[in-house]
Amino acid sequence: MRPPSLVIFDCDGVLVDSERISNRVLAANLTSLGIAISTKESRGRYQGLLLADIAARASAELGRPLPADWAEGYERERDVAFEAELAVVPGARAAIEGVLAAGARACVASQGRLAKTRLTLGLTGLRELFEPDALFSAESVPRGKPHPDLFLHAAAAMGFEPHATAVVEDSPSGVKAARAAQMRVLGYSADSDAEALREAGAELICSMSEVPARLRLSDRPRRGRSRV
Repeated sequence: MRPPSLVIFDCDGVLVDSERISNRVLAANLTSLGIAISTKESRGRYQGLLLADIAARASAELGRPLPADWAEGYERERDVAFEAELAVVPGARAAIEGVLAAGARACVASQGRLAKTRLTLGLTGLRELFEPDALFSAESVPRGKPHPDLFLHAAAAMGFEPHATAVVEDSPSGVKAARAAQMRVLGYSADSDAEALREAGAELICSMSEVPARLRLSDRPRRGRSRV
């Protein structure tokens, strides 16, 4: 396989250690509404879903609609926790810097809203590594993951074909989206279900620092370093 010219990173759980925070806040929020659920159960049930889909599932389980301002209230609680606790996933900065040092380009494509991606990358100091227009959200496409729309949109906006693109994901739905887009995909399994990632079609990695070597980026023709 040829080294990719573009690497698309998921954000939550891949670049920033946000999943445990988001799911802890979500579990507490839903429990207060009448759905008794743990942080672990929350992640297993809702990981990779759009917030609207989470709300729909929770409403169905409760048998009544969530409060009209539920999403806004949850996001406020979550963002406060992010500001206090959020950290970079170990090896993530090295992975991005390795991609760029090899002359490839990098972008982020997240199921979450663009405002959330900007916040979390800014809080962790990773925002500076990406070009100004290199952040993408499922809110900009008709269908989120596991459909291929988001990754195809990101690759096209960055100027690359799917065959020249690789994706780094940590959720089965994200892996399925990348495979549906006909892109190579690495599944970061350190804090995820490795077997589920493998079954979805990912090549497993245990550390984000493995990304440049696993994609054989050192084999890329050197045409000058990519600017950020």
